[in-house]
Amino acid sequence: MQILDGVLVSGAIKEALKMEVAQLITNGKKVPHLAAVLVGNNGASETYVASKVKSCAEIGYKSTLVRLDATISENKLLGVIEELNADMDIDGILVQLPLPKHISDEKVINAIDPSKDVDGFHPISVGRMVLGAPGFIPATPHGIMLLLEHYKIDTRGMHAVVVGRSNIVGRPMSILLSSNSNPGNCTVTICHSHTKNLREICLQADLLVAALGKPEFVKADMVKEGAIIIDVGITRVVDTSKKSGFALKGDVDFASVSPKSSYITPVPRGVGPMTIAALMKNTFKACMDKN
Repeated sequence: MQILDGVLVSGAIKEALKMEVAQLITNGKKVPHLAAVLVGNNGASETYVASKVKSCAEIGYKSTLVRLDATISENKLLGVIEELNADMDIDGILVQLPLPKHISDEKVINAIDPSKDVDGFHPISVGRMVLGAPGFIPATPHGIMLLLEHYKIDTRGMHAVVVGRSNIVGRPMSILLSSNSNPGNCTVTICHSHTKNLREICLQADLLVAALGKPEFVKADMVKEGAIIIDVGITRVVDTSKKSGFALKGDVDFASVSPKSSYITPVPRGVGPMTIAALMKNTFKACMDKN
């Protein structure tokens, strides 16, 4: 069993980007600029945005954090996005999800200029991904593909099972794994809450992606010997033995599943850092596409 170390790989990606940015500065060129919009004060969102802003600083990007009150109207938020679209110095825009219930995620995502859609959620970005055309790939699936690529895992001909069908992870992951590429060229089954015989399907997986948001849902009896396990989930679970009062758990029961796997991502330090690395790559691409 080998750990797929997201911290190690993301660090290598960020270091390579840092060198690229240093070269841009040497040549008197523009450096990438990411704008992050945070609505309200959701604890997890605060953490995610802070780590994105920190990564920008480490690499040498400019970053702008736009903090908005949770009571902001949908129209006012759309107005803020329009201002960011019009700002020629800003290359990438991300609006941290989830948004307050009175604001439509769909309207907000659709309002972002597709050339600045570094989250890869805009319908144009999704369409380009489906067609295999160059564009922005959603950061978490992109990060997972980069992780598999780094460890030189040849996925051709594998049966990949994706548990979860969200537009952010599950669906794009199934498209990327089935694409004519390596990593890729898998036969893909996508499962969800209405899937019958879920355990039996998971047992067929050479590559299992768990992205359903239920802590330790995938147990050892759902995984075949030698499978590759990608755990996308991250949930705070009460743990009084910890100083913080909680522990972070993935969708996979790591203790029981890891001995059966050939490769597995830990939680934390697995997919999470790769999501940020992929976002940084998307932001660099957005900047370079303008030059």
